[in-house]
Amino acid sequence: MTFGPLVTTDRLAARLGDPDLRVADCRWSLDDPHAGAAAYALGHIPGASHVSLDDDLSATSGPGRHPLPDRARFAGTLGALGIGPDSPVVCYDDRGGAIASRMWWMLRWVGHSSVAVLDGGFAAWEAEGRPVSTVVPAHPQVEYEPADALMPTIAREELARSLGDVTLLDARDGVRYRGESEPIDPVAGHIPTARSAPYDGNLDTGHRFLRPDVLRRRYLGLGVGIDGDTVVYCGSGVTACHDVLAIEIAGLGTASLYPGSWSDWCRAGDPVASGPDPGTAPGTDPP
Repeated sequence: MTFGPLVTTDRLAARLGDPDLRVADCRWSLDDPHAGAAAYALGHIPGASHVSLDDDLSATSGPGRHPLPDRARFAGTLGALGIGPDSPVVCYDDRGGAIASRMWWMLRWVGHSSVAVLDGGFAAWEAEGRPVSTVVPAHPQVEYEPADALMPTIAREELARSLGDVTLLDARDGVRYRGESEPIDPVAGHIPTARSAPYDGNLDTGHRFLRPDVLRRRYLGLGVGIDGDTVVYCGSGVTACHDVLAIEIAGLGTASLYPGSWSDWCRAGDPVASGPDPGTAPGTDPP
């Protein structure tokens, strides 16, 4: 059994009895770091383990607000959850995949191919009257050795040198992209040449992903697959993974993630653009 990159509630429900299946509950709230664990305790998909963005999917230090842990440390986290290199994994949250896509991306980053995000997440599961449990699974710990990364990254210095030569997408909402408001980071605006691609634009009104052909039109319109490599960022390298996932669903290849994202860029003192237009690469004349 393999999954990826999306799985329906029907398919997951049909596979819940598979002893090799691992399910990750990635619910999380920016306003309350304990909200995800509390929601998990009140009820989760049977067999799911709680995975914390702050504790399991981020390092304590590094570029940006949610730095990536090193691959060996994350592999250890997977092993502690009973996830082995051949385990099929389904990740879900209650935000249309905004956090679950980070775990999907990180599993691909350590070479894991059989991983999917639950389309519609926990809300869809509950709305359909599917079973919910408060039992915490006790999966045996396993060894996990990272394999070749299936997801590319780009560091701030390399991105700075590449501005104008890559298609750069900003997954934050339009207000933050335009620099009209910045509630989290110390500087407002966006990286010069970035095009606005809010992650929630990948979703329909039911918080399910749009059809692949619709996503394909969206990202072709943003220049993906036309002018060379694509790089995606957001505030801290989390919701950008949603755009990476959507680009893959659209059949447009694999975009690179800038893990530090805006929280790294704006603290480094690099050039900033604002307003609705992407702006030009530093050192180039505006058109």
